[in-house]
Amino acid sequence: MGSKIRLALLAGGRSGEREVSLKGAEGVERALDPDKYTVRRYDPATDLARLAAEAADIDVAFILLHGPYGEDGTVQGFLDLLGIPYQGSGVLGSALAMNKHLAKIHYRAAGLAVPDWRLLTPADLDRETVLAEVPLPGVIKPVGQGSSLGMSIARSREELVRGLAEAFRYGDEVMVEQFIKGREITGGVLGNAELVALPLVEIIPGAEYAFFDYTAKYQPGASQEICPAAFDAATTIRAQGVAMAAHRALHLRGYSRTDMMVAEDGTVYVIETNTIPGMAPTSLLPQAAKAYGLDFGALLDRLLELAMER
Repeated sequence: MGSKIRLALLAGGRSGEREVSLKGAEGVERALDPDKYTVRRYDPATDLARLAAEAADIDVAFILLHGPYGEDGTVQGFLDLLGIPYQGSGVLGSALAMNKHLAKIHYRAAGLAVPDWRLLTPADLDRETVLAEVPLPGVIKPVGQGSSLGMSIARSREELVRGLAEAFRYGDEVMVEQFIKGREITGGVLGNAELVALPLVEIIPGAEYAFFDYTAKYQPGASQEICPAAFDAATTIRAQGVAMAAHRALHLRGYSRTDMMVAEDGTVYVIETNTIPGMAPTSLLPQAAKAYGLDFGALLDRLLELAMER
């Protein structure tokens, strides 16, 4: 067998999802075949100078960072400058997907259904006329965060004001999105030029959760995840097509996972797209890959093959 692939595993970082990243990296490192890969760990919070100094000895990077300073194009640009290939999307796609407002503009331009939304700034908290125009119930989201950080559902003006104040702790742009009643699903996509849609996963948060929030995402047993999702063939194909169209609309590559709502009238609404989905073996994308026929180790191999294809 030839020499091993020298892999830089980037995890940790400076976002609110640091602990999720570090936990995921443990599972990824365990699943990487030691006969194929020599793994070096780097934490961008402390190790960027070391990564730059050792770049010539690295064949490929696996980025396992979520949120700002990792999933938003910043680390991707750094690796581009160093000439290190990496799994997943580049600077443009990463930045677009991370900004929920810009992503929705691109989805809509591609002809995809998205919930209506309003973009607000901290000054709008004091503008009664602006708040009065926000339709309720609405989903409040910081524009540039992941893992549902700062997110809430407002069903009254009081909840709106309270939810906005909480969301503005995470940044100066917050969106209030039309609440869609329906079934929550997520659709994984793999590939560069040619895309493969993975089986859909339906997410049913526990009765005590209003939506798939941070706790519902990461606390074992807090949500029920059904893979493959129990939809008829036509709805399944339509939703998988929407996931691929969302991937293309944001100029993504390698892989992605698009969260969607199937409304009661059958419309598939795009909610958002994750360019570095959770990568614990039981996370949503690895579950879908397993149902497709790729176990966790094989999924990692495929993502790295796609990275080095470029």
